[in-house]
Amino acid sequence: MKIKMISKSGRLPQYATAGSAGFDLEAFLDEPLVMKPGDRKLVPTGLFVELPQGYEAQVRARSGLSVKHGIGLVNGVGTVDSDYRGEWLVPLINWSSEEYTINSGDRIAQVIISKYERAELEIAEAIDETMRGDGGFGHTGI
Repeated sequence: MKIKMISKSGRLPQYATAGSAGFDLEAFLDEPLVMKPGDRKLVPTGLFVELPQGYEAQVRARSGLSVKHGIGLVNGVGTVDSDYRGEWLVPLINWSSEEYTINSGDRIAQVIISKYERAELEIAEAIDETMRGDGGFGHTGI
């Protein structure tokens, strides 16, 4: 599958290894961005993307940034819809107790391209019963 991208940096995102499921997003900044503990920032990528209909881009945290520096995504996992044409911005949060500086070109998130189906939703008077029923939130134990 081919995906069209406009890149203000002139570079395309890259898959880090042959087995990488996601490609990395880089920050596109005029100057370094200092994130204080607890800060939430929308970090520009300089990318404008045309996804095919029926596909989404799932924006996910990079494990190294999360574990080593406490930098994650505000919303856990973000979705970019196929009809969105604005610049891709990454909502980062600094969960650590230390400042963290992001420089232009730093890899700040990763993206998985995923096919999806749209469901036909309908109002119902009842839904089928199952053995599980309404058990959830740890109902099967530890």
